[in-house]
Amino acid sequence: MSFTHFNDSGRAYMVEVTGKDDTSRTAVAAGMITMKPETIEAIRNARIKKGDVLSVSQIAGIMGAKKTSDLVPMCHPLMLTGVDLRFKIEDCSVLIEAEVKTVGKTGVEMEALTAVSVAALTIYDMCKAIDKDMIIGDIRLLKKSGGKSGDYIREDLK
Repeated sequence: MSFTHFNDSGRAYMVEVTGKDDTSRTAVAAGMITMKPETIEAIRNARIKKGDVLSVSQIAGIMGAKKTSDLVPMCHPLMLTGVDLRFKIEDCSVLIEAEVKTVGKTGVEMEALTAVSVAALTIYDMCKAIDKDMIIGDIRLLKKSGGKSGDYIREDLK
């Protein structure tokens, strides 16, 4: 298997995509942040002093997706056509799912993963005054569609 992010000198470079066709592309990523039950209750009952945790995290995730190429060196700047985040509050965690779409020459997997990561970091930031033991984790690509490599669905989702 050859890696595409290295030039002939063995140095990193941004992959050339000029000759690739524009296709509709979608990626869905997920992750979670685990916390104390009291923190979950404070989120549910709008008792976090910094504001509405999930609304702010929603916006942060969208902004994160839009800024991915500024954060991950080999990512191409993309014109995103849609970004949506969904949250599910459980007993001791918030599950985060991000769906990102574009029409272009390269996929949006990194944008979806970044959206989840930034949303989780925002939840941590907003709740850290009452719970510094929160754990961010299980960030993963669930599925993607479009492009030359075709569709992908995680094995555990099939």
